[in-house]
Amino acid sequence: MTNFSKHIRGLTTMLGLALLVTSAQANPPEGKGKGKHNKSEAVDSGGAVSSLVTAGVTVAVARQYALDSGFKAGGYKPLPPGIQKNLARGKPLPPGIAKRSAPAGMISRLPHHAGHEWQVAGTDLVLVQVGTAIVADVLRDVFR
Repeated sequence: MTNFSKHIRGLTTMLGLALLVTSAQANPPEGKGKGKHNKSEAVDSGGAVSSLVTAGVTVAVARQYALDSGFKAGGYKPLPPGIQKNLARGKPLPPGIAKRSAPAGMISRLPHHAGHEWQVAGTDLVLVQVGTAIVADVLRDVFR
């Protein structure tokens, strides 16, 4: 066997092992560990997976709707960093967030999603599932 053949065989073996290790690390066995979830899905308390909707509007457009509805810049304080970090798509609303609706004039212009409501969390506009309080989408710094 030539040196070249040995190198090719070694590279092929290493590539196969790398693929095996990568696939073994992707998800733990059933019932063990957390596994990797699709970020566009939320797991409810019963373990069922439901698809999350997206806001359907950009931050810039939402900010313009807020300004048009009479929002004054600087009127909202940002969330503390620890709570801000936990405000994420697919997770429940963090405890300690005061439930505030977005301005009425703004809500009428935002996309309507059945079973969801628009809320204000600090300076962010959040689309939340009504029954579960799972965050469907976050538009950061709309009210900054």
